[in-house]
Amino acid sequence: MKTHCCETMTRQVNAVCKKHPNLFDCPDQIISYIPKFDEYGLIIHDGGSSTIKISFCPWCGIKLPPSKCDLWFDTLEALGFDDPFEQEIPQAFQSDKWYRE
Repeated sequence: MKTHCCETMTRQVNAVCKKHPNLFDCPDQIISYIPKFDEYGLIIHDGGSSTIKISFCPWCGIKLPPSKCDLWFDTLEALGFDDPFEQEIPQAFQSDKWYRE
């Protein structure tokens, strides 16, 4: 289990609801974390999977790491993947492994 900036953020990001397997369906889940982008967001509970990207922790106030979303796309494009959502991309790019190694 990855630790985050503070204990509360770690609890929120790693929370699992027994009633709602999809975190976007759980009214108690307020933070999303996308490991492959290293990106945090506030969940918009509108029936979809929308979030508002955040740059600071709502609990401890620490600056969160910048999103690696653009870098993810740029890196894949440099490897020859022009449509990573339609192409079979390397497994490392499905998690945070691609930028940690």
